[in-house]
Amino acid sequence: MEFGKVLPSEINKIDFTLPLDRPETIALLKKHARPKGKEVKVHVGCAKWGRKEWIGKIYPKGTKEADFLDNYAKHFNCIEFNAMFYQIFPKSTIEKWVSKVGKDFLFCPKFTNSISHIRRLKNAKEVTDSFLDAIYTFGKHLGPCFLQLSDNYGPKEFDSMKAYLKSLPKDLDVFVEVRHKDWYAEGNFARLFEMLAETGFGTVITDASGRRDCVHMGLTTPKAFIRFVGNGLHPTDYTRIDDWVKRIKKWIAAGIQEIYFFMHQHEEMHSPELCAYTIKELNRVCKLQIPEVKFIRQKGLFD
Repeated sequence: MEFGKVLPSEINKIDFTLPLDRPETIALLKKHARPKGKEVKVHVGCAKWGRKEWIGKIYPKGTKEADFLDNYAKHFNCIEFNAMFYQIFPKSTIEKWVSKVGKDFLFCPKFTNSISHIRRLKNAKEVTDSFLDAIYTFGKHLGPCFLQLSDNYGPKEFDSMKAYLKSLPKDLDVFVEVRHKDWYAEGNFARLFEMLAETGFGTVITDASGRRDCVHMGLTTPKAFIRFVGNGLHPTDYTRIDDWVKRIKKWIAAGIQEIYFFMHQHEEMHSPELCAYTIKELNRVCKLQIPEVKFIRQKGLFD
């Protein structure tokens, strides 16, 4: 993932402090807190399963590509399914994937680029219908979807975005990621934030080094969808995760219902290590019981 990438020499100059929660976030969690006694749902995963670099790390030596998903699902309870961005897969393929995962595993597909980047949410009914027809094949394994908009899709497109979102099925759990910098001007973001809250769609929080504006800490539903972009296991990757764990603990105490935390690295070979650290700390600090990543070679992982 190249979004928000900075030169290695710049990393230590960045203020990675998480902003305070927006007042609307605090109010929303208070209003829509999960019922007393109900456990929060927390999912942590990567963006892809097809990484040959993970053979000998979390996939056994000799693992064939056809068996990557089987092995990925032994370590993680969800996948930020970026592959759907590039093509809409046949139902038969999706059914095969579903057969490879456990009962609680979730696929979180990204809207295809034909909808978001080519048609820019206009005249997209036909391709949207095809996308929806495909992803509903995931059945109980369908997690939230996320709609990523191009960095040249700005606030001038507000009306077309609202119209498109309102056209989607009411039972579809959708989170929206905006990248154009003008969205983060306070007036524009407040308008976007209000619209998403009114229509029941979530916000994606993207924590990338070079785009601190995207760490907006605004929730429009009692669910969080976080995309974390690390820097190759740089020491700040771990301190940033520590801060996120503290914030998630606060959100859990405030009554958040669901959390989806997806790990990215500019070199995805490093994602399992930081995912493992994230899960370990969430379990320790937040008293959760997320299944932990099991490495082929454990020695020295967290030394």
